[in-house]
Amino acid sequence: MADRLRIYHHLPYPLRVVAASLWGYHLRSWRYGPETERLVEAALERETWSEEKWNIWREERLAFILNRAATQVPYYRAYWQARRRKGDRSSWDLLSNWPILSREELRLQPSAFVAEDCDSRKMYADHTSGTTGTPLTIWLTRSTIHQWYAIFEARIRRWYGVSYKVPWGIFGGQVVVPFAQKKPPFWVRNLSLNQTYFSVLHIAPWTFQAYLDEIKNAKLTHLIIYTNSLYSIACEVPLEAQPVKSNLKVIFTNAEPLFDFQRKKLEEVFGCPVKETYGLAEMVCAASECERGNLHWWPEAGVHEIVDENGFQVNPGETGRLISTGLLNLDMPLIRYDTKDLAVRPERAAQCPCGRSLPLAGKFVGRHDDVIVTADGRKLTQLDSIFDPHLPLKEAQIVQNALDDFVIRVVVEPGWTQADADYLIAELEKRVGKVRISVKQENHIERTWAGKFRIIVSNVTH
Repeated sequence: MADRLRIYHHLPYPLRVVAASLWGYHLRSWRYGPETERLVEAALERETWSEEKWNIWREERLAFILNRAATQVPYYRAYWQARRRKGDRSSWDLLSNWPILSREELRLQPSAFVAEDCDSRKMYADHTSGTTGTPLTIWLTRSTIHQWYAIFEARIRRWYGVSYKVPWGIFGGQVVVPFAQKKPPFWVRNLSLNQTYFSVLHIAPWTFQAYLDEIKNAKLTHLIIYTNSLYSIACEVPLEAQPVKSNLKVIFTNAEPLFDFQRKKLEEVFGCPVKETYGLAEMVCAASECERGNLHWWPEAGVHEIVDENGFQVNPGETGRLISTGLLNLDMPLIRYDTKDLAVRPERAAQCPCGRSLPLAGKFVGRHDDVIVTADGRKLTQLDSIFDPHLPLKEAQIVQNALDDFVIRVVVEPGWTQADADYLIAELEKRVGKVRISVKQENHIERTWAGKFRIIVSNVTH
């Protein structure tokens, strides 16, 4: 992968577009198929289901998944066999009888969670670092991915009159432009997905206009963004230039919390609504914001619990740990998975004024990483991509002590070598430039007051 990325970065821009579009063709085949429109319409139709119909569907689906996990998934089958040997006859049909699954346990033996009647070599392996700085591998069939992206299309894009078939843009964590590049384009067009992928590593006071020009020139209809990245651009736009003229109909935030002041600024600058989404690569839960400003759970994605430290459901209005059981991925089922996120249990159970029967979700207290500021004024977030899934790491964190001074804190596993440390330094240098970077081994990396792990900690005033 590193060799392919190095070759890609040496290509002239037109050939980068070709390379990105070829990869996009591969992704499109996994995400969409001839049945996609039918799946989208089915998802929209389910938004009119009664509560009773939803309950019946979810109960049947959950019963099937629990039985499949207990009998055909190696990790869970071994778990229940161990309980039986101890004389425990508790039924696996009751979700409350299952243990909470930690991310660490999933990370250590991901293949043990794949059903034995599946061949992972024919499945899509999705690698994600999630919110803890440590990699996960999730295996998915083409059918599961098609269903997920159809619901995404219905519950996010179609609610606002846009589609994956029209030009759109994304601000994400892929290194689509070499860090050393000082002139636009700070993006690459992926023609197969109608997508412009913007680098979040080049946003600065001296580049923001180039980003705005490309949003306009590419006639993008909507953006999916890291909140802090586009917010940094919005803050550079002079008041007299607001709102920015473009074809944007809506902006969707992703992977980071959206605060009221950020929403206000983004809507003022870009002249379109900004809507929050929530989801996990593990596909155990998801939610999106409707036009009335309320977040709605996707019932097909999973069964969620919001619990206190003792595992009991919190009261309405209270914040608790979000525990989710996936209902979509039948072939790598995750039961009572600890998302490591906090969520607020909603106060009211009344139907949303939007008219959809999808249950209301409360506020998500997700990852709120610090922002890295480089010496040339760039503001960077989502640097967890430096942590390759194959590194022997348990946890990792990037600490910025000064504009030119960084420490990568790591909790390592057996097999860690100096070469691994050198790799991390080189990868971070690609993103922040030639600065002082050291790697420090730790026994543990502390959590925040909310129990969250911070991948980025900045001690620089900005």
